[in-house]
Amino acid sequence: MSRTSQFNNRTFDWVTISLYSGLVLIGWLMLYAAVYEKDVDPQIFSMSSIVGSQTIWIIISFVSFWLITLIDWKLWNTFTYPLYGLALGLLFFVLIFGTEIKGAKSWFRFGALSFQPAEYAKLATALALAAYLSYYKCDLRKLKSQLIAVGIIALPIFLTLLQPDAGSALIFMSFGILLYREGLPIIYYYIAVGLIGTFILTLMYNPWTTIITACFIISLIYLIQLNKKRITLLLFLACLVANIVLWSKIPASYLLLGDIVLVLAFSVYMWTQRQRQLVTILVPALLLVASISFGTNYIFNNILKKHQQDRINVWLKPQECDPRGALYNIVQSKIAIGSGGVAGKGYLKGTMTELDHVPEQTTDFIFSIIGEEQGFIGSFSIIIFFSLLIYRIIILGERAKNLFIRRYAYGLAGILFFHFFINIGMTMGICPVIGIPLPFLSKGGTSLFFFSIMIGILVKMDQARLQE
Repeated sequence: MSRTSQFNNRTFDWVTISLYSGLVLIGWLMLYAAVYEKDVDPQIFSMSSIVGSQTIWIIISFVSFWLITLIDWKLWNTFTYPLYGLALGLLFFVLIFGTEIKGAKSWFRFGALSFQPAEYAKLATALALAAYLSYYKCDLRKLKSQLIAVGIIALPIFLTLLQPDAGSALIFMSFGILLYREGLPIIYYYIAVGLIGTFILTLMYNPWTTIITACFIISLIYLIQLNKKRITLLLFLACLVANIVLWSKIPASYLLLGDIVLVLAFSVYMWTQRQRQLVTILVPALLLVASISFGTNYIFNNILKKHQQDRINVWLKPQECDPRGALYNIVQSKIAIGSGGVAGKGYLKGTMTELDHVPEQTTDFIFSIIGEEQGFIGSFSIIIFFSLLIYRIIILGERAKNLFIRRYAYGLAGILFFHFFINIGMTMGICPVIGIPLPFLSKGGTSLFFFSIMIGILVKMDQARLQE
């Protein structure tokens, strides 16, 4: 073996490659199990069958992965913005020329082949954002840089929502992990958590409950700032007990009025104690929460269609859903996962899988097959596999000498984490069912191809680390 060959083999990160290859192989086996029928030819090399189509895409993806490692990684940095522009163009043109599938114009179809631009846009956006954050004039402590970085993310989100494809649009939010790593002020994440909490509380209960909760949180912040622990605890407990006692005895609007008066009284007192900056933040925040809460309630009840309401209720209020209607997928998925027990029923022995009791079991709910046939051990192993791959990607990013590489690695890690967490969460009912595939495992040639490309680019970037 030549010296050059030895050097190249040594610098490839075989841990990442092994984790990636292992997940792809597991995905193929689970997909085979999903469509397996005894005494029926699976046609594993025919584009007309699910397994055959995925087999061909796996071959294409593996070949592309290794071809990517032959390309100088600096070319991705050089052509980042043209690639990003191409992604935006494809997202726009799919709205005009795309094929509508399940109510969304998200695909270009060319005969037996189909292509989803949103998958390519994830790669292009990760590269574009990494390139911009590496620009010497970029400073995420300044508003101008923040707006440009958010704009790079917001454009593909907007175009994807027009399709409409809420699942793919949500994945672009994963770049918040990269922005946090690169120094975006944490106040934005507090605001995001507050907004998400407002939406969820309003949809689960009602605007009154949401605003009362906000009043409690603001009062607690004021009391903590007073730095008087005993008074803080006594006042907070007294308010809490009073609300619990009065909750069922007086109208919620009266209770809310009392809590608002309490907050305003605290605000006046804190203003006199020279805590004016805190007051100027928390009082507008309460008004914003109230506006968003009533707005969310109005949109849900008057603008969203019945099937859109059902998707939210399945997630947040399953007790109000029909087990044979909107809740059917989740119920069947939970039953399949739970029926596997500790060790599972065995490969190709899943009864619910064989009888197609779980809808979309080759795509959104493929994790339910793993739960039924491989049990808790198999399910937990998949979670470990993904966790190790994401952790390894972060390691590659942190040890990179080039900032562009580190930022690209965090972008990729965020995309993988969101896909993995939301998809598995969907199958167990802890996340909304929004059509997000499980990377490397779910059926889908475009998704597998571009995830392979993204991993290949990072492996090549890491190899270049020791060549500099």
